[in-house]
Amino acid sequence: MLAASSLSGAAYAADDPAKAAEPAASQEAPKCPAPNTQASTSATRREVKAPAPLPEDVEFESDGAEGTRDGNLKLTGKVEIRQGERRIETRDATYNTQDESFDVTEGVKYTDGTVTVQGQGAHVDRAGGAVFDHAEFELADRNARGSADRIRATTEGTLSLDKVRYTTCPLGNEDWMLTASDIDINQRVGIGIGRGVRLDFKGVPLLYAPFISFPVGNERKSGFLFPTLGTSSRSGYSLSVPWYWNIATNYDATFTPTYFSKRGLKLDSEFRYLNRAGEGQLEVQYLPHDDKFESERSLIRFVDQSDFTSRLRLNVDAANVSDDEWFEDFGMGPEGTSVTYLNRSASLTYLDDRWLAIVRAQNFQTIDFATDNRMPIAPEDRPYTMLPQMAVRASFPDQPFGLTYGMDFELANFQHNVDTLNTGWRTDFAPEIRMPLRGAGVYLEPSASWRYTRYQLDRSVPITDSLGNTIRTDDTFTRSAPVMSVDGGMVFERLFGSRKQRLSTIEPRFMYLYVPYRNQDNLPVFDTELADLNLVQLFRTNRYVGGDRLGDANELAIGFTSRWLDANTGEQYIAATIGQAYYFDRPKVTLPGEVQNDTETSDIVAELDLRAYGNWNIRGGIQWDPGETRSERGQLALQYKPDFDRVMNLGYRFRRDRLEQVDGSVAWPVSKQWSVYARMVYSLEGDAIDDGSQSSSQTRVDEKGVIDQFLGLEYRSCCWRFRVVGRRYVSDRTGDLDTSVLFQLELNGLSNVGVGADTFLERSIRGYSIDSPKDE
Repeated sequence: MLAASSLSGAAYAADDPAKAAEPAASQEAPKCPAPNTQASTSATRREVKAPAPLPEDVEFESDGAEGTRDGNLKLTGKVEIRQGERRIETRDATYNTQDESFDVTEGVKYTDGTVTVQGQGAHVDRAGGAVFDHAEFELADRNARGSADRIRATTEGTLSLDKVRYTTCPLGNEDWMLTASDIDINQRVGIGIGRGVRLDFKGVPLLYAPFISFPVGNERKSGFLFPTLGTSSRSGYSLSVPWYWNIATNYDATFTPTYFSKRGLKLDSEFRYLNRAGEGQLEVQYLPHDDKFESERSLIRFVDQSDFTSRLRLNVDAANVSDDEWFEDFGMGPEGTSVTYLNRSASLTYLDDRWLAIVRAQNFQTIDFATDNRMPIAPEDRPYTMLPQMAVRASFPDQPFGLTYGMDFELANFQHNVDTLNTGWRTDFAPEIRMPLRGAGVYLEPSASWRYTRYQLDRSVPITDSLGNTIRTDDTFTRSAPVMSVDGGMVFERLFGSRKQRLSTIEPRFMYLYVPYRNQDNLPVFDTELADLNLVQLFRTNRYVGGDRLGDANELAIGFTSRWLDANTGEQYIAATIGQAYYFDRPKVTLPGEVQNDTETSDIVAELDLRAYGNWNIRGGIQWDPGETRSERGQLALQYKPDFDRVMNLGYRFRRDRLEQVDGSVAWPVSKQWSVYARMVYSLEGDAIDDGSQSSSQTRVDEKGVIDQFLGLEYRSCCWRFRVVGRRYVSDRTGDLDTSVLFQLELNGLSNVGVGADTFLERSIRGYSIDSPKDE
């Protein structure tokens, strides 16, 4: 059985888990003319409704009537027969008084709100059944049409058709056509079942099946989906034949066997569920034997989110891959091959107005191997396992004298598979008191806390002095220090413009922070890193992320923000922010291998967000080192977007001594039927590939040149759409060039053929969308 209902775009709806993927007809494309005025021209999602019960009485009108010898009634001239929503229009008909049926031989038009039929002759009984000879039909809910030698219709919404032709293309256009010896269409469940079926596209046979099932509504249907063809320089040609299993309204599964010419057979399976508590998905990909890799290979991932109550949630995200080269072989592009860590975590979270409590277990699988351009991650540099971690955060505002009490607490056990590394428990506790002071256009918030951290290690470790000499050994370490800050700011506003329709603001902000120095050189480092400097980090009370280091500070951070807004709607046109920290005492606390800061000020950070002119917008940011008078990192993105499917992007990003890249992309309709897509990422110097992912490892590329590029074309007809995208990119791990081709053929109202090129384009071209927002 072949089911044309594609799962690739299917998604559960929160209010109705039985809803399936949006039909291809809902995509923005040249509009087909309606087959006739009775059929719906709407391409949006509609529920499939059962026909209303027919009333007992049958009404008819005619220009004339005369009795016959056998007791029947012959209706002459223009005849109209009505029974509930059913309407029959013809010329001349015979009414059988015994079984209260009608026979028509002079041509007939029939409609019941869901289907319209025009035929040469018909027999219609009182119970609602009808038989039409040599008829044409139109389905209102699907904007579909066709013809058949004979059509039998029932009051339950079932159509049985013999020698059928079926399409969603308008009259005069038969770009694709489904022909079958017979088709049964159940409009109540939205399913069509055909036998002896052939699918022709542009006159070329695309598919033949002895048995096929396809959607005529928005319901899911078990069966085979259309095959997928593809090609990759790493795996060769591929053929996939998915099979979709509609287990229940809130359960489904997909099994996709794929044959790769260079690797052999691969089986992908996906099971999805949705229940009262939440939703989840289990994905398994398996190769019994990879001919190229010469081994068994697999990928397993399980994701679940369950809300036991309105305040208690369980999240599970766990994955495992058989080997380090899996994503290199089966990922697509730098973002697909750059996976370095697979998360394995489970967390139970409680949240109410004052308390946030989390219990978590977390581990990472490191995906890494050595290449000519890059060294693998050393075992001792790989992440720790937390088993378990318990964290609590509390906030009690509106206390006496306007105070706010708060608390942060964490207890975690860190383990590692490298025996020489420190392991054990870390307890981190920080009670806090704040005094939020608010006024018109001004705020001031002094705060004070005490941070206490204790380590209980699994074994004793040496304690050294400032010269590196061992003083003693110990398995217990503590650190404690006060953290005091004063955070404040003001907002100055001014109306301007010919009608005072604009609002400008100047928003200065400052924060004084004092944390005394504590020697932390003997403390282990489990999960702590130095955060990148940005405007958020500039006003945090710790320059480190993680509990293993508490940065000493005696500093003042100052920032200025200016905005232009629409005075009536509050829409922001432009916002510019700049900030810097001034050190009264130079910071001394460092991580192992970190260079100590000996400057009197931090780098200057600035950001710009401009949306002031039509469909243009500009976003940029820079980190400037005033001591060395040079930029440390920065980015600039220019976008022109006049519509959801028309966008041009030009970007530049750099990080000193690491990367310098120009990124350009475009998605643009060049005519009513044709659209073009393109992207190019060019390295201005030998640098690291960077896809923006925090978890990606980076490969050194020693030469300038293009590291990622693709070109795509799309042709849109009113009843089908075709996309093709060719891509060539530098592998994130090996630095080698790889090539892939994506194609997708959508037959409106039937299915998709090919891989999801639309999803790839939306992910790769910033701001581009396949669907119009008004159609969502």
